[in-house]
Amino acid sequence: MMGLFRNSVFLRWVLLADAVTCIATGLLLMIGADFLMEFLGMPKTLLRYAGLSLIPFAVLLIYLASRERLPQSVIFGVIVYNLLWTLDSFLLLLSGWIEPTTFGYAFVIAQAFGVAMFAAIEYIGLQKSLTTATQ
Repeated sequence: MMGLFRNSVFLRWVLLADAVTCIATGLLLMIGADFLMEFLGMPKTLLRYAGLSLIPFAVLLIYLASRERLPQSVIFGVIVYNLLWTLDSFLLLLSGWIEPTTFGYAFVIAQAFGVAMFAAIEYIGLQKSLTTATQ
């Protein structure tokens, strides 16, 4: 099984934690879009679709966490996806496409840093899994 590594318990828990936050945030954005639109100063459609996009990603993360062996490239892809979400969050604020309230800025920045944190911890989990595999 060339190219596969044993998915460490640490990495599994990180993937599951990422999935749980994706589900919680996704549901909040989809269900609460009407309220959040006013509070955050962001379009309801943007909030709903952002929330909706998190659900399939969460399902993927749960699936990956359940696998004993994974290709390194798959976890690297998750890390890159999280980094792109982070970058896109800041680009959205800088683009002028939306006019968020102070709470809107705080929300987008906080969730961007949270997603970046998951990318960093998933990278650590990947390294930990690869190190364990070579021992």
